[in-house]
Amino acid sequence: MTEASQQTAPDAQATRNQWWDVWDQFKTHSGAMVGLVVFLIIVFGVFIGPFIWTADPQAIPSVVDMIKTRDFRPIYTALWDPSAKVSWANPLGTDNLARDNLARLMSGGRVSIAVGLTAMVLSIVLGSLIGVLAGYFKRMDGPLMRLTDLFLALPLLPLILVASLLFREPLANMFGTEGGIFVLIVSLIGITSWMQTARIVRGDVLALKEREFVLAARSIGTSDRNMITRHVLPNVMSPIMVSATLGIASAIITESALSFLGFGFPPDFPTWGRLLNDSVDRMVSYPERVIWPGTLISLTVLSVNYMGDGLRDALDPRIRGR
Repeated sequence: MTEASQQTAPDAQATRNQWWDVWDQFKTHSGAMVGLVVFLIIVFGVFIGPFIWTADPQAIPSVVDMIKTRDFRPIYTALWDPSAKVSWANPLGTDNLARDNLARLMSGGRVSIAVGLTAMVLSIVLGSLIGVLAGYFKRMDGPLMRLTDLFLALPLLPLILVASLLFREPLANMFGTEGGIFVLIVSLIGITSWMQTARIVRGDVLALKEREFVLAARSIGTSDRNMITRHVLPNVMSPIMVSATLGIASAIITESALSFLGFGFPPDFPTWGRLLNDSVDRMVSYPERVIWPGTLISLTVLSVNYMGDGLRDALDPRIRGR
């Protein structure tokens, strides 16, 4: 073996990105891989599916004809309903206004997942900022942690419901009906779900402040801003990423609960929670209308939680390599 080849192999091994090690460890977690596959299938279905299944989720077909003929059998139909007109035009049946359930599930999934992702980003930014500031600056630790304790002590769901009633109309006038409700729900969920991330990040920052590389960087006159951005924040990305995955699930559940209670998006704007709310009155006669959105919510939340477990194990250096 030549000298050049002997040097190339160690160099290639040394330059291997640590995220490949994280991915290798993540792949060994079977539940996380199953969760990743399920989540990608759901995301593909709700975002790419409408280009394949082009039915309009808001279309109300032939209502006048049904009234004239008094033939309301297409309403609430399902493929396995023996009394219904079986039609592949509506493979999952229709709702009480003869709108296609499959199209509404995909449209509602886009809204629910978009709310989950956006609210997660807001909560992670707030929680990381407060956690880093509280952990790094001793004089800010007390006030910020007391603020965190205050938010943890608040009854969050009643607070969200009251805020939804107070700010719904002003935001709707400012951003439009759907846009205003989206901004309102994302803001409410993000502002009320940052506390756990802040406390986790604060604990890690307190431990990092006493590490040798941080003390060495401080000894050469590194500014606080560079210390946080270059040394502290990159080393607390592991708990932040785990909190992000779990935050998606929490945000989706909260949005679904708000829509189910009637405080979310308007009735003609489908989300998974709204579809559940619309189906409750006829749940006994047509249980499939509750089963489909409930199953999608459960699968999404469960898959994200499993992904969070796998990511936590993969990012833990004490477990990586076992």
